[in-house]
Amino acid sequence: MSDKDRVEAGRQDESWRSARAGRLRAHPGTPRAAGAPTGMHPLGVSLGHDGILYVPPGYRPDQPAPLAVMLHGAGGSARHGLDLLLPLADETGLLLLAPSSQGPTWDVIVEDFGADVHAIDQALAHAFEHYAVDPARVAIGGFSDGASYALSLGLGNGDLFRHIIAFSPGFAVPPRQLGTPRIFMSHGTEDRVLPIDRCSRRLMRVFERAGYDVNYREFEGPHIVPEEMMREAVHWWLAGAVH
Repeated sequence: MSDKDRVEAGRQDESWRSARAGRLRAHPGTPRAAGAPTGMHPLGVSLGHDGILYVPPGYRPDQPAPLAVMLHGAGGSARHGLDLLLPLADETGLLLLAPSSQGPTWDVIVEDFGADVHAIDQALAHAFEHYAVDPARVAIGGFSDGASYALSLGLGNGDLFRHIIAFSPGFAVPPRQLGTPRIFMSHGTEDRVLPIDRCSRRLMRVFERAGYDVNYREFEGPHIVPEEMMREAVHWWLAGAVH
């Protein structure tokens, strides 16, 4: 094995150790790749896993943009995660990164952190290398199992994610509590998939005791993301970003 190969192997080992600890290593910086295009881009070819990056037509490399990592529910796909905020991306200038879980749902929900953290870290590194992202406006969010995973990963990586958007989450199992990300959480009172009493209402009490800033909203409805909750979440996120 050449010295170059040994260095690369060491980097991969460290990357996987971080992933198993629920730790993301990628952070925004100055993009190194020039001429990054707008529109919708599948990430599978370059990163070896499913995922989608959406860049609005108004993106300008001299104006760092907000970026949200959006996570689908159990049995969903990257496109389901993307659709959670896609209707608002163009008018608000959002970069959207939607990975796909490596299994039927996100790793820690089945067993422990690992493959999905590694994939999300790779996808973030790709986005940060190609696009100018505002470090104060990096969020993670999701729906259902994706919301549970967003809370878990977001609370453990509060130095990266200043905001967490959780639509109808079930629980949170952060590997640690790092930083103090602000949390938006919404849930339907008629949810039969993840009942509100044992899910978001319980989580709200936990977060309040821990001292987190939480914007909590209930709505009359089932296990869905109403458009008004989507819009309120994005307005809350962008209005509350501190540079």
